[in-house]
Amino acid sequence: MCVRPRTGCVIPELTVRVARACNPRGTTAMVIRDHFNGLWSDEDFEEWYPRDGKPGLSPAQLATVSVLQFLLELSDRQAAESVRNRIDFKYALGMELEDPGFHHSVLADFRERLAKEGRADKLLNLALEKIRAVGLVRERGRQRTDSTHVLAAVRDLTRLELVTEAMRAALEELARRAPHELVGLVTEDWGKRYGRAARLGKNPSKPKTRIKETGEDVHLLLRYVHRYLPALRDGEQVQALRQIFVQNYFIDAQERPKWREAGMPACRLQPSPSSRPTT
Repeated sequence: MCVRPRTGCVIPELTVRVARACNPRGTTAMVIRDHFNGLWSDEDFEEWYPRDGKPGLSPAQLATVSVLQFLLELSDRQAAESVRNRIDFKYALGMELEDPGFHHSVLADFRERLAKEGRADKLLNLALEKIRAVGLVRERGRQRTDSTHVLAAVRDLTRLELVTEAMRAALEELARRAPHELVGLVTEDWGKRYGRAARLGKNPSKPKTRIKETGEDVHLLLRYVHRYLPALRDGEQVQALRQIFVQNYFIDAQERPKWREAGMPACRLQPSPSSRPTT
């Protein structure tokens, strides 16, 4: 895959008209586009890709989506849905209104490429230069100059969505196989959290709370199934939930689930829910 530069990409006229009509005061995505005319250009990414090959998606657009993910607290799936459905995102990315966008897995692949050889920090420095040029950052002010917190925040939201969806699928499987066995375990709060597809809140404090609550819920469900419903432990969705839980949480000395900050463990770690996963 190679990069086909999109120097001076202009927002399509129809996209501008519709976005302005629907959002006369602008949105976060539109402000980024208006103030900076794009944080990056595709030329900033040319050295990341081979010179020949099939042209891929615009890396400048993918980088901008990653920033919007961080600002709006979106998972990869939600960000891809926003690119497909939201007019202000199409405005910020210079896309036609009928552009279908891309699959959400593209963002995880892009972050892997971004995390190599200090590339993310180099891009952040380019963005800071533009932000400083328009007077939004004062000299000698205090702001973070590393990109790790941006990548980590986006990654955590995507991982949390995966765990939440796995919990929902496991509950649906158990409800089909033993509809009366979960009475007393499934609460009204569980119905709100797992009764529909994962939708994470935009309150900055909420993802951390959801990470904690979801870990405790999954740990409780797996222990309950292990102890009281051993015949259902072999369910496909229950097994998937167990593996995803071990990949994203560990059990501390007080037998409480804790979020894995340093990434996933080796695939060989698949203990039963009654044992404590190692770090």
